[in-house]
Amino acid sequence: MIINFSVKNFKCIKDTINLSFEASKSDFLEDYYVVEPKKGLRLLKLALIYGANASGKTTILEAIDFLRNLVLNPLEKKTDRLNLSPFVFEENQQYKNTSFTLEFFHDEIKYLYNLSVNRKFINKEKLFFFNPNKALVFERETDPDNLVTNIKFGSKISIGKERKDSLLGNTLSNNTVLGGYLKTNFQSSILTSVLDWFGKQLKPIVFSHTPLVPFISDQFNKGLINKNIFVEILRKADFGINDINFQKKEIKATKDFIEFLVNKTNITESELEKIKEEEKYESVEILIGHLLNNKKYFLHLDEESAGTQRYYELSGLLGLMMKEKSIILLDELESSLHPELIKHFLLTFLVNSKQSQLITTTHHRELLMEKDMLRNDVIWFTEKKPDLSTDLFSLRDFKTSVIRKQSSIYNAYRAGKFGATPSLHDYYID
Repeated sequence: MIINFSVKNFKCIKDTINLSFEASKSDFLEDYYVVEPKKGLRLLKLALIYGANASGKTTILEAIDFLRNLVLNPLEKKTDRLNLSPFVFEENQQYKNTSFTLEFFHDEIKYLYNLSVNRKFINKEKLFFFNPNKALVFERETDPDNLVTNIKFGSKISIGKERKDSLLGNTLSNNTVLGGYLKTNFQSSILTSVLDWFGKQLKPIVFSHTPLVPFISDQFNKGLINKNIFVEILRKADFGINDINFQKKEIKATKDFIEFLVNKTNITESELEKIKEEEKYESVEILIGHLLNNKKYFLHLDEESAGTQRYYELSGLLGLMMKEKSIILLDELESSLHPELIKHFLLTFLVNSKQSQLITTTHHRELLMEKDMLRNDVIWFTEKKPDLSTDLFSLRDFKTSVIRKQSSIYNAYRAGKFGATPSLHDYYID
């Protein structure tokens, strides 16, 4: 689970912003919102990010996703440029490093990962673990003149010199040490555990236009989503659905489709090589069952309404978050969904997931009326500062003079007390 994430100099983010999942002392709805993976460490399962268009909500998700891809998909050649966009509204900012800090908990251990990177190379990188005290796993620095990397290992890390040299040789200047480890033929329990967290728990970003059906089918094939639970989620959402059938079919493995599989699924190298060799992918055709007058009718998923298709995809994510520990980055939660369905989705997640996290952006401000279901520490706002950079702050940061316990969060947000709303002008066009 994520404890804290911070980023600096990334797209519309100039100064350091921090997204924290550490719960406040409030015991309001604690059984549904708060997970305690370790005594004294109280983590939230949800972060709702509000803000005007172009205020940086999606950029926060993209920053987490960029770090994930940087770790899991290392570049092959040291001359390759990193697809990094520093702060765009200040010319000299593009020559400065972008920095990430990620604190997370996995396999009973807390980790702290720091990274400083530019378009050419990874400048600095550090990984610490707490078991129970803070200890260095590795520290890396790249010489900016000759782009040669040096790695220093902590005293508690038992890796032989030959293996250290092998890892050093595979850690190109534009690769993380974790990415270098992916290319190295030896086993380290700590590095493997960290990579498992990035690859299995932290999922790729989901936009409103992301085609999730192949991803969900892949999770079904691997037994990571339970069909009965999936059908139950859809049935309780009042779509008149009571069954799902899956029929296998072959898809031509185009270049774009292979790129999608690499970036959006947990496909293995051996599976990917087989698909490239055979130039085809065995997919699943989804048939949705409806019961009418004791007779069952099946429709292809693409014959269903946009809202049904969207909730089918989100139900797959729900099934995944209920079955295993997952961290989902979801952009525009409200896309194609009725307001009551948005509330139902969140409640289903909060009630049934155990140690999963959902980070989602939304414009659905009416959700703020639901004081009986939302904690203040899960609500976040983004706002554009005068220099057009993004600021991020939490509802719990506001004093009681701004928002009292009995106050309407919805009305306060509409009135602009939190900021994070567009500043609109009159309707007349000259």
